[in-house]
Amino acid sequence: MPEASSDASEEERAAQTQRDKVERALTRLREKMAQVATEFAAGRINRAQFHAIYSRYNEQRTITERLLERNPDSQAWQQVVQEGHTAFLRQHYEARVLSYVLYDNESSMPIASHGRFKIDTGLLVPMLSAFRSAATEMFGAGLKSTAIEGGRWLVFVPGEFTTAIVLFSLEPSARQLDLVQDLHRDFERANRQALARGEARADRLVFPQRALFERNP
Repeated sequence: MPEASSDASEEERAAQTQRDKVERALTRLREKMAQVATEFAAGRINRAQFHAIYSRYNEQRTITERLLERNPDSQAWQQVVQEGHTAFLRQHYEARVLSYVLYDNESSMPIASHGRFKIDTGLLVPMLSAFRSAATEMFGAGLKSTAIEGGRWLVFVPGEFTTAIVLFSLEPSARQLDLVQDLHRDFERANRQALARGEARADRLVFPQRALFERNP
């Protein structure tokens, strides 16, 4: 009888250990889901990244809970909660800069471009004009982003002398928008004298926007 009692105690301890491991795994998944929400709120990831990563964690949590409901002794949940796939999702759904064009505000003529800007100029100029009109009506209006065909996004960044149009592969995160705006401000700050004189020649200007491609090879 003592041996049977000992065996029962070991089984109980093993079962408790199993429950503890599962609870820690589920707690960790809940923490990860909360962290993804925090990242989005802070502007570090875009909506596509949020939905993909959050759905992944939620799927892991749901499958784990269902496996344990059916068989509390199952070890299958350990395979479900393995890490690694979310790193792929984070990278896959990250918005990347495809190209940018800088336009002179007075003439609406392009000053410089970088990357492959795969948008018909005939469509882009009217969009630029409409954006400027709206920005004029709303004093102090900042950048504007809009979705276009193919899931890509255009970002219009107004300045005192120029307007930048940046093409992203997907919807950019808030931090990426902040970066684009900061780079355009630095462009006008660094080139202010030339721009003020109307000498917007690309070979005489510096372009902080090239850092977008250094960050997005």
